Amino acid sequence: MTVVKEEPGRDGADDDGGMPGGDDGYVPSARRLDRERYKRARSRRATGIAALSTLVTAVVLYVVVVNAPGWPRTKETFFSAQYAREALPEVLEGLWLNVRLLLVCGAAVLVLGMLIAIARTLRGPVFFPVRALAAAYTDFFRGLPLIINLMIVVLGVPALRLQGVTVDPVLLGGTALTLTYSAYVAEVFRAGIESVHPSQRAAARSLGLTNRQALRHVVLPQAVRRQVPPLLNDLVSLQKDTGLVSIGGAIDAVRAADIIAGRSLNYTPYIVAGLVFVALTIPMTRLTDWVTARMDRRRAQGGTI
Repeated sequence: MTVVKEEPGRDGADDDGGMPGGDDGYVPSARRLDRERYKRARSRRATGIAALSTLVTAVVLYVVVVNAPGWPRTKETFFSAQYAREALPEVLEGLWLNVRLLLVCGAAVLVLGMLIAIARTLRGPVFFPVRALAAAYTDFFRGLPLIINLMIVVLGVPALRLQGVTVDPVLLGGTALTLTYSAYVAEVFRAGIESVHPSQRAAARSLGLTNRQALRHVVLPQAVRRQVPPLLNDLVSLQKDTGLVSIGGAIDAVRAADIIAGRSLNYTPYIVAGLVFVALTIPMTRLTDWVTARMDRRRAQGGTI
């Protein structure tokens, strides 16, 4: 028997047995290659224009600020490196209180907000008093400015001299934050619950689930998943507003900066505290943007949201 040895590249095949242009035999057309080159060139051009415009804007702002008549005095008062180094350790020590308030109050806000939202969505005339109280709670605390709520709780509760009631400004400030933000979060949860189509609940009931089981296993998972971006936004706002507990005397980052500024008559510590809060907020903000964009992509593709 004669064995025929195939030559490499015979019948258009490469040495590795694939077709020209790759193992799958696909060769991009000249039009597609031109289109991809055009997109890359356009992207490089857009990036260059954005970088140039950003640089020009920064230079203009720098020139305007530095050449302002009061810039030397402003620089000394608000941007002193000496006072920044002095304030940073104390501001960071006070920031730990803000972080703890965020964690504890954030968890309490989510739980209380969920309970209020469920109370507002209860069906049947027998639950009317519960729905009315939940609606009154959300209307009152959403309309009451947070700073006034803090003053009432932090300054008013100790004035009552109630037995067994704490007068710790940290606990009272955290309570005021929880009362206000739970009203906002309750409306977020309620919007999510009402966005679930009634057929979902009806289908769950047809499978033998009770109203409570349908709410727990069918409605709430969909509602919470849909409301993740606004919930994260509320937590970002809560993180910033934890600095308001300083009005009761709690030594947080803002109060630490205020003490140093009052002692030195220099406002650089406020700038340091502000930058620390910004650095703490940016990761949460970017996380919110990422989650929102991801959910938008899944929604556009018809995926589960």
